[in-house]
Amino acid sequence: MTDLVIDARNVGVSFRVLGGTIEAVRDVSFRLARGQTIALVGESGSGKSVTARAVMRLLSKRAMVSPRTEIRYNGKDLARASPQEMRRLRGNRISMIFQEPMSSLNPVYKVGSQIAEVLRIHQKLGRTQAWNRAIDLLREVQIPEPEARVNQYPHQLSGGQRQRVMIAMALANNPDVLIADEPTTALDVTVQAEILNLIKLLKEKTGMAVILITHDLTVVRQFADYVYVMQHGVVREEGETESLFGNPQHPYTRRLLSSEPKGRANPLQGSPESVISGREVRVTYTLRKGGVFRGTYSELRAVDGLSLDLKRGETLGLVGESGSGKTTFGQALMRLNTLSGGEVSFLGQRIEAFDRGRMKPLRARMQIVFQDPFASLNPRMSVRQIIEEGLTVNGIGKSGADRVERVRRALRDAGLPDTILNRFPHEFSGGQRQRLAIARAIALEPEFILLDEPTSALDLSVQAQIIDLLRKLQADKGLSYLFISHDLKVVRALCHRVIVMQNGKIVEQGPVEQVLENPATDYTRRLVRAAFEIAT
Repeated sequence: MTDLVIDARNVGVSFRVLGGTIEAVRDVSFRLARGQTIALVGESGSGKSVTARAVMRLLSKRAMVSPRTEIRYNGKDLARASPQEMRRLRGNRISMIFQEPMSSLNPVYKVGSQIAEVLRIHQKLGRTQAWNRAIDLLREVQIPEPEARVNQYPHQLSGGQRQRVMIAMALANNPDVLIADEPTTALDVTVQAEILNLIKLLKEKTGMAVILITHDLTVVRQFADYVYVMQHGVVREEGETESLFGNPQHPYTRRLLSSEPKGRANPLQGSPESVISGREVRVTYTLRKGGVFRGTYSELRAVDGLSLDLKRGETLGLVGESGSGKTTFGQALMRLNTLSGGEVSFLGQRIEAFDRGRMKPLRARMQIVFQDPFASLNPRMSVRQIIEEGLTVNGIGKSGADRVERVRRALRDAGLPDTILNRFPHEFSGGQRQRLAIARAIALEPEFILLDEPTSALDLSVQAQIIDLLRKLQADKGLSYLFISHDLKVVRALCHRVIVMQNGKIVEQGPVEQVLENPATDYTRRLVRAAFEIAT
């Protein structure tokens, strides 16, 4: 610890809420040396992200920092630095990769412009030089066709690709400290190893120090030197990685280390009817490259003639690397984007030609849980308003009191207390927001739910709860799920069948056990190896 970069002592943060205050972080202390990686681990809501935001001074106006808090960076106390001093440090000497890329990237600017802005502000590069460097950075973080992607907007990229853009921005100025808040949450297992190895390489090359915030204990064991285990805003245990994993002392740490998705899908009974099906579904986009007068256009086939048939009470997994077309295919089946061709049927009714008005009566019966909960939850609405809105619009519930009781029941089913009706999305952790999104979907008692990475923001112990919840709801109500994920451990525990996608095409499909235990293609074998073996 002779070359200390950050020395944080007695970090305390509380938030003003209706009826009092919540202590999110209490007396947390940690030290970070040059070239070292420390990990903050714990369940969602344990205070990991709030601790990191306290270092960056990016807390909301409701936050109150304890007067005892001291965060020293190169000898200077960041807790008492001026706003001007913090602006010079943020994105330059101290960078942060945020958990939710869609809410962190500006939707009205091209991704290349947003990366170039960081370079022009801090490195004073010219416009062309910064743009070329932005292309190089996208290439470094494994984004395909960076020359084309640099001209795209965030909504045109997949969740995993948006996360990689955030990583490129954070690494642009070769910072002294990189705070990585769930940096691989939205990434598939194969790219996860590549990104973490990239961060590790840069750390070794530049001496950068890393604060890794994650609930993925496999990642922690492989990449962290020292671990702090947090629960309810307090550090329960700390120690060198191998020592802590090999001999955990605190009961909470032992519970975390033993958590992993377990069990298998309940077997289907009889010959259930088809709930949703697609035949030769195609979705294409036009990409533009080049300048204003000499631009060229090319066609991107995001979904290239795919077919599926989902039965009542069945869970069908859709897996593949980010950008393979999983989400686009799922949204096409729900008529949330424009089809270029093919047929879609819901409960035997053809719906591919339905407009918005004709789809409206079907919306309560088909619901979706999006990948990025903060982008899909209205920040101006309370928890009660968010969940009750769908009930009101669809005329569900006998009275206002009945609807509130349905809201409370949905919250309890999703593993949340029913006393949070008047709180807002920004007051919750990433994992808690994901559970809010699940509560909103199940409140309408639909027949089909598209689950787009519903457990990606959840820690392992809560993942197990959500899987059990989804299984129970399926058994009780005959629900059908299309489960989009890159987490093959969760797919194995929840799904009956699985479809493997690559570049908009289906490369393999079949029963879960067959595909995961005896994959037929090299691509599937690579996915399985990255998911179930330690990636190197």
